Amino acid sequence: VQLMESGGGSVQAGGSLRLSCAASGGSVSTLCIGWFRQVPGKEREEVATINVEDQQWTTYAASVQGRFTISSDNAASAFFLQMNTLKPEDTAKYYCAARRRYSGGFCLSDPGEYPYWGQGTQVTVSP
Repeated sequence: VQLMESGGGSVQAGGSLRLSCAASGGSVSTLCIGWFRQVPGKEREEVATINVEDQQWTTYAASVQGRFTISSDNAASAFFLQMNTLKPEDTAKYYCAARRRYSGGFCLSDPGEYPYWGQGTQVTVSP
């Protein structure tokens, strides 16, 4: 599975951005998709995950709950992260990641469980 993110950029606090992730190289229906972020000197952390086959199963980090929304367009093999009410602490490099899902329900939140990664896209939020 190959992944490519787009949509990052610079925005003022309170603004919005929509990140996109295009997948290729196989069926997406059995995937878990995760958005993760990382700042220099810190570990990569979960932002949100989605069960592509059953999109009711989503998870969000507490820090983004209610502000970010993860979604999937299975027909287009595309995944999105809508980020609203952005804060300076959201500044990071954001990555799209995928793993094969072997059971139903929620996807894993540990980035170490995801073998497929995009190159990342930078999001910078100014005060």
